Amino acid sequence: MNHKSGFVNIVGSPNVGKSTLMNRLLGEKLSIVTSKAQTTRHRIRGILNHENYQIVFSDTPGVVNSAYELHDAMMKYVDTSLRDADVLLFITDVFEDTMNHKETLEKIKSLKVPVICLINKVDLRDQDVVGDRIAYWKKELPNATVLPVSALHNFNVEPILDLILEHLPDSPAFFDKDAISDRPMRFFISEIIREKIFLNLKKEVPYACQVEVVEYIEEPDIIRIRANIIVERDSQKGIIIGAKGRQLKYIGIDSRKDIEKFVDKHVFLETFVKVDKDWRNNEWKLKKYGY
Repeated sequence: MNHKSGFVNIVGSPNVGKSTLMNRLLGEKLSIVTSKAQTTRHRIRGILNHENYQIVFSDTPGVVNSAYELHDAMMKYVDTSLRDADVLLFITDVFEDTMNHKETLEKIKSLKVPVICLINKVDLRDQDVVGDRIAYWKKELPNATVLPVSALHNFNVEPILDLILEHLPDSPAFFDKDAISDRPMRFFISEIIREKIFLNLKKEVPYACQVEVVEYIEEPDIIRIRANIIVERDSQKGIIIGAKGRQLKYIGIDSRKDIEKFVDKHVFLETFVKVDKDWRNNEWKLKKYGY
């Protein structure tokens, strides 16, 4: 059998289940998942390896109208993913009537590469609604393959791989067959901590946070990590630290547990909160933080 390789990029509106789907396809949690929209900020590649193929998935930020320089940077990841895909996975869900970001939808319609439209969360609506959504997207994207799925419950996920492999070109692997991503370990540590901020805090504060791993020291029996949680204002710093430091302590405990699972080793984690005024709306600061 010839070896297949290619780039399969995942795009869609915020909170339709893109990260959950990629994690499910990989069998590995690489993208953070919360119930809040716009959790994903970067383009995160996850690599699925097999003797006869290598699929390089890209999870992308949810498509949004820009309110900050940060949103502009996020949308650049989306636009790039539309240009360099061998196969596009367009994710919607049973609650989304149509894609609000019309410009991106028009770009998807004009793509020359295969598009697979996945209607997620079908377990949450009755079959008449699911049928209406399937009919709508078949009409809206006549050249796409439309498939109802539930990423959370692993319904109809396996056929996605079969569809992808039908369209992937014959090619040698792009990455080492032992690799699970092209991102460094520090990136995933920072994402785990950022996920816990989203899960422990409400409203706007998590969106104003950035996590920077400033020290990662691997010793024989333990990994020592020091991370800064960056916020925009002093008031946000106080909220994250909490009364007598309790909130920051909870974030640290939850983060350490998941980091230990990810690295399969004991971890000593120190977290600090620092203010970097209006970092989300400053192009130079965004570049400093990897956007």
